[in-house]
Formats: sequence, structure tokens, C-alpha cells
Amino acid sequence: MSQQWIPLESVSQLDEIRAQKGFQLIFKHSTRCSVSAMAKRRFENDWHVIPFGIHLYFLDLLQHRDLSKQIAELFKVHHESPQILLIKDGECVLDASHSEIYAEEVKEVMESLGL
Repeated sequence: MSQQWIPLESVSQLDEIRAQKGFQLIFKHSTRCSVSAMAKRRFENDWHVIPFGIHLYFLDLLQHRDLSKQIAELFKVHHESPQILLIKDGECVLDASHSEIYAEEVKEVMESLGL
């Protein structure tokens, strides 16, 4: 069984992410940006290192700009694209953008925080 993206399309999903215990990941992606496509492809090629069962949310920035703004406010991060946010117990514990997006770093942060 492999990892799969969960489309992030509503404010109610953001509320669920904030309320969940444990880890979730949000990937913000611009479908018209080649840098974003490269970061997404590289992340997906390596996401097997992330423990199975972690919710992996995918936000299409072009369709959901309003959610991107809310993510920045709720998790106290600067908006970037592409960008990943690793959430633990409702708080952002890692945010990375552009060429700094690595599945291996996500795994390392999770392990350091007691996965």
C-alpha cells in the first residue's frame, strides 16, 4: 500500500488538522509553477521514508487561495509556494519551501519529536 494525497479543500479540514493528535503534513502546490512541480515530484519520489498512516494533505493553490492565506495565519508561517508544513498536535513544527522540501527532513523531524 502506498501513500496518497488527501485533497485539502475546506476550512473544516483545517479545523480537523488543528484538532488531530500526532502528525499531519500539508503540501501547498501551484499547478502552474515548474519549481512547484519539481518539488512535488521529488517529495513523492521519496515519501516512502515517511511512516505510513500520516495524513498527507495536498492544497492546490490556484483553486484554494483563501485556504492558503488561512494556513499562514493559523500555523503562523509565511506563505510560500511550493511549501510543506509538518503539523504535530495542531502546531507547525516544520515549514520548508522551494528546493528545501525533503521527505527525509520530514522523517527526521518526526523522529526527533517522538514519532
